[in-house]
Parts: sequence; structure tokens; C-alpha cells
Amino acid sequence: MTKKDLFFILCILLFFSCDGLNAQMVSKSGTHPPTVSVERLGKYEAFLKKEIADGKIPGAVSYIMINGQLVHNGAYGYSSLKDMTPMQEDQILHLMSMTKPIVTVAFMMLYEEGHFFLSDPVSKYLPQFKDLKVAKDLNAGLNGETEPANKEITIHHVLTHTAGFSHGLAGTELDNAIAKALYFEPQKDIESRVNTLASLPLVGHPGEQWYYSASPDILALLIEHFSGVNVADFLQERIFNPLGMKDTGYNITKENQKRWGPVHNYNKEGKMANSEQQLPIEGNTVYGGTHGLFSTAPDYMKFCQMLLNNGKLNGQQFLSPKTLELMTMNQIGDLSQGPGQGFGLGFGVTTDVAASKSLGSVGRYYWGGAYSTYFFIDPKEELIAILMTQIQPYSGYYANKFQQFIYQSLTE
Repeated sequence: MTKKDLFFILCILLFFSCDGLNAQMVSKSGTHPPTVSVERLGKYEAFLKKEIADGKIPGAVSYIMINGQLVHNGAYGYSSLKDMTPMQEDQILHLMSMTKPIVTVAFMMLYEEGHFFLSDPVSKYLPQFKDLKVAKDLNAGLNGETEPANKEITIHHVLTHTAGFSHGLAGTELDNAIAKALYFEPQKDIESRVNTLASLPLVGHPGEQWYYSASPDILALLIEHFSGVNVADFLQERIFNPLGMKDTGYNITKENQKRWGPVHNYNKEGKMANSEQQLPIEGNTVYGGTHGLFSTAPDYMKFCQMLLNNGKLNGQQFLSPKTLELMTMNQIGDLSQGPGQGFGLGFGVTTDVAASKSLGSVGRYYWGGAYSTYFFIDPKEELIAILMTQIQPYSGYYANKFQQFIYQSLTE
């Protein structure tokens, strides 16, 4: 063998060795996996600390995972300004609307068992949703003129907030009346609240608008209808126990109540303080789909890990990858959820990064809660991020800042 032949063979070996090394560095998405810059994350931590120091938020818990590795976790400030109790990473907080994705996942587990089609009318299973009425004037309250809905609401409408139901948050006279009926009048259980919802006028005809709504409560009642057990027990058995979400549920046990973080708002003097009105942390019997769960950032991270891992965690397949693919694609067509944002089955979904005027990726899915809790999952970057505080009223400000700071910290 000549020196020339030996050199040629060495070049071939070197080529395949480098190719193999590169293959090990490529993520499952087919691109080099991003990393998180500690220096750039410092901007995010500095922002949180300044918001706390300036009296904008009481405290916060933040978790970030990328490529299956927890790269950031921290607790900042206080869980209670009244007692000046330091925030802990395992602080038990109100999820509020971050309950919705969990209940939707539970509902879709029943879909995989063949209990229903997404195209089924809800009245097939819950007759009280037959012959619904639509308000002609949203500022006429409950006494305004109505007309019959031009079609039946389907399970797909309920999952996508396109049925015409309301959450009572938009500020119209009808919204205010709906909020009062659903959340300020006594409700015995989820069936009671859903029956109230069915008795109220719709804000629009089914399928003709995206309108943030209390429709996940209907999913909760349907879970009970199909499974034969209440929602709290279903979630505990099918999701929380297998995932190891030991601090998640509709009530907080006596021994864990010392880890509860109360909600805060601004008092008459314009200073942040513990809210004078707190939702009960025990004795709750309305196991809702809209809100109601308590959890911690570590617990919610386990739920998000399962989602990002194609529905599998701890050796158990909770949902099929194809079901999750369906849930995290835009299901509302041209209906507006926000600039560059669509809506899947239980999640907001980024459809156009340029139109969103913010950092992100197409296919990012996410949601938040009324007391300023937020999460997003970015399959392209193999990224999960969670930020939890407890302050009202809700503002998209912290969700937008959170997203901006996390994405600017990514490097390759």
C-alpha cells in the first residue's frame, strides 16, 4: 500500500468519523440542539428581581427545560407579602386557566378510547345543550332579544372555544351577567355550573367566532359522563399519580396548606398586597375544566414533559403522538385568537412568528392563568418554560416578557 493509498483511506475514515460525531450532536428535530446562555438568562432573572423590588409582583417561580435537561429553576421574592414568606420552588399555587390543558388532555384520553367523535353534537350526550339561543345584543344583558342557534354545538366547537359560549370576561353587559351566574352564584358541583352555562344565551352562532369561554367545564362534565367517575378522581388516577404530580389537585391537604401561595392585587393606595378575597383551598366540590386546580412548577413541568415527549413519560403512553399532533395544530382556520396565533384543542398555537411581532417558533403551544401563571412548549427547540406568580388582574404583559426573555437566551 502506497502512502497515497493510506492517505486516501485515512481521509475516508476521518470523513465518516466527523459525520458520526455530527450525527450525535443533532437533535431529534434534525437541527443542532440549542443551548441556554447563563449570561443571557441573567437578563431574565434581573427583570424578575426588579419587578419584585418595584412592587409589581410578590414573587415568582421559574422553570426552563431544554433537550430534556432542566437548565434553570428558581424561586424569587415572596409567596405572601402579608407574612413576608419567601417563595419556594414547590410553592402550591392557583393554576386558574392552566387547568384547561390538563382537563383537555384527560378528555382526549377518552377520545382515544372511542367514546365519541369530535364532530358529535354535545346534545347527544348532554341533552341540555339542545336548542340553544344566541343573543342579538351583547350589551342588553340576560333580558335582551335572542334567536335560535343556526346549528348545534359540537365537541370540536367546545374544544376550540368556537361554540359561542363566554367566560364572562369581555366586559359587555351579557359577559358580566354570565360571570355572575357562573362564578358568583352558588354551584354544588360541575353539573350544576354546566347546567347554568347551558341556560345562558350564546354570544354568537357556533363556529363563527373564537371567543374565550367556560366551555372546558363542559369537557369536565363529559369526562364524568363517559368515565363514570368524578373529574378529580379521573385526573388523580389517570394523570397525576402516573406522572408523579403529588401536589396537584382541586383541594390542598391540611399538611400542605403551609405551602400555599395566596393571590395578590393592588389596594386602594395602589400598593400590592394580599387580596382581601381568596378562593377556598379546601372543601371545593366543583371540579371544573376552566379553573380550580392547584399545582407547583415542578408538577406542571412533568405534565409538559409528557406532552413534549410525544405523550409518553415514566414508561407510560398517556396520549398517542398523532392525537397530540392534532391537539397542537391550528383548528380555528381564519378565526382570530391573536396576531399570528391560532388555537388547537386546549392550547393556543403560534402560526406566524412575523405576524405575532414576538420571538418564538411556528408550532409553539401555550396557555396561562388568571393569576399570572404561564407556560409554553416549543417542539422545534425542544423547550419547555414555566413562570408562575399570583397576582391579579391578569395581563398579557408578563407572558410576553417571559417569552421574550426565554427566547433571547437561546444560543447554538
